[in-house]
Amino acid sequence: MALRDILVTLLVFGSIPFILKRPWLGIIVWTWLGFMNPHKQCWGFAREMPFALIIALVTLAALLASKEAKKIPWNRESITLALFVGWMVITTIFAMHPQLAWLQLEKVAKVQLMIFVAMMLITNRYRLQVLVWTIALSLGFYGVKGGIFTIIHGGAHRVYGPAGSFFADNNETGLTLAMTIPFMYYLYRESQHWYLRWGLVGAMLLTGLAAFGTHSRGALLGMCAMGAMLWWKSRQKFLIALLCVAGAASVYMFMPQEWFDRMSTIRTYETESSAQSRFDSWKYAITVASDRIFGGGFGAFAGRSDAHSVYFEVLGEHGFIGLGLFTALGLFTWVSASKVRRVAERTHDMLWMGTLARMTQVSLVAYASAGAFLGLAYFDYAYNLVLIVILCRAILAMRETTRQPAAATAVAVPRRTAATAVLDKQRRPSTP
Repeated sequence: MALRDILVTLLVFGSIPFILKRPWLGIIVWTWLGFMNPHKQCWGFAREMPFALIIALVTLAALLASKEAKKIPWNRESITLALFVGWMVITTIFAMHPQLAWLQLEKVAKVQLMIFVAMMLITNRYRLQVLVWTIALSLGFYGVKGGIFTIIHGGAHRVYGPAGSFFADNNETGLTLAMTIPFMYYLYRESQHWYLRWGLVGAMLLTGLAAFGTHSRGALLGMCAMGAMLWWKSRQKFLIALLCVAGAASVYMFMPQEWFDRMSTIRTYETESSAQSRFDSWKYAITVASDRIFGGGFGAFAGRSDAHSVYFEVLGEHGFIGLGLFTALGLFTWVSASKVRRVAERTHDMLWMGTLARMTQVSLVAYASAGAFLGLAYFDYAYNLVLIVILCRAILAMRETTRQPAAATAVAVPRRTAATAVLDKQRRPSTP
């Protein structure tokens, strides 16, 4: 086990010289640490090492020292996100449980800080592609591993994420895997090598099976919504339909009767104690938001099992204003992704961005649908979807800016009129 600790430590510290030279690599390493949590696969000294904090500090130092332009692409998504973060700071000041609130704000603020740093550093297609590959491979590791685990054990045991990560629980794991499948499909579309394409197809199937293997009813809803939207947004509807059929057949073959019994309780939620707990939490959120303009702040649900919904979690902790900002952020991201898709698909060299925008929307549907029953309002992954759309918009805007000088030069060329044609004819020597 010590060898694993040494390997992870060498990889992390070995990346620092490269980050100091190219700060954007710090975002890639930080994303890898945050999504894959390789140190949580260790059992020695590396398990509790603050690798993410170290890489974040190195990245910030490299950014400050870099000669690259340090510009945040301000648009309605980034502005709304900044307002939401600012509002969370205000609600923390007036929180019902200040100690809990400040601890949670610290965690959320670290993630949001790196999101804004990523806006400054991921400035072209190559860097964005590397970021998407990092997310897909980091989470795909658990998808493939969980799918194999489900097959070997016949679905009798639940699939969980790495302990201490943002998707450690089975419900969180199921949602995370459902959100990752669209990006695997995007990479499948962009890959040129047959072995990568077939590998990604296999990874999609295993990741889908792993999501069902979590035994999470929220994940089931997220997978169904994601699958339908993936088919709708895909240009290869036959392939997606075939994958959905293969996935359904795999569930029928490998999942035990216990799984089917648990999933069937979705139709009889009235008799379920967990459903009643959800209703109680939602009523509590409405009451707190109605009584306090700032909501209860982080930790408002202390003493309760969970908020059981991203929407009611934000409502209870940050009030109606916070819910409005949170909802607006999601809607703006969706609308901007649609705009990016329409603009990008007009030119052949930007088709990749159109596909990425489509798949980001599919992932957003998985989060919005399953998140209605899961308390994951500050889920790192969700804000990376916002980041991807912001980056796409920025890259498109940069492309248009670089094309404008050429267009201006073309317009400056004098127009050929009838008068200039006569003068040209007079200047031209007569033909012998």
